[in-house]
Amino acid sequence: MAARARNKIAGVATPSLILASASPRRRELLARLGVEPAAIAPADIDETPRKGELPRVYAQRVAREKAEAAAADEGYVLAGDTVVAAGRRILPKAEDETTARQCLELLSGRRHRVLSAIALRAPDGTIGERLSETIVRFKRLSDEEVDAYLASGEWDRKAGGYAIQGSAEGLIAWIQGSHSGVVGLPLFETRALLKSAGFDLG
Repeated sequence: MAARARNKIAGVATPSLILASASPRRRELLARLGVEPAAIAPADIDETPRKGELPRVYAQRVAREKAEAAAADEGYVLAGDTVVAAGRRILPKAEDETTARQCLELLSGRRHRVLSAIALRAPDGTIGERLSETIVRFKRLSDEEVDAYLASGEWDRKAGGYAIQGSAEGLIAWIQGSHSGVVGLPLFETRALLKSAGFDLG
């Protein structure tokens, strides 16, 4: 049975969970833990990387700032940020085919990192954080494969220009780490963070 939006501990209602993300993928992944958020409250923050900011630091900062920006008067607030990094370079969320093509051509035949940070603001205002780091390697992509993937439209607004939960998975030779983290919400880290903060998972 899925955990209710407002959980019960010893018959007493405990604070609910607000998801600070409009991503349907994060909501779907959260449901795998038996959690249905009481509300969806996307955080409106400036996600521009700071000069010289490393991918790991950037992902953690943005997740934390989202949790703070979407904080409610009561309840838990869960926020996340997923970054695709080639070395020290933070790849953009592809807003057009040109950007998506550049990302795919850069990632073709090489390994890259996917950093998925989560931050949880507890009812007392404290913020807990976790980070998942996954190594992903694409096969060497032909021009035809890149064109076909671009035609699918799956790259739209995706970090690094691809979504592993779609047809791009057939182009990935291997991953080392968290598949759910690459999708957008690392479930192992999320479960651990919720439990450590006292959220009842049932």
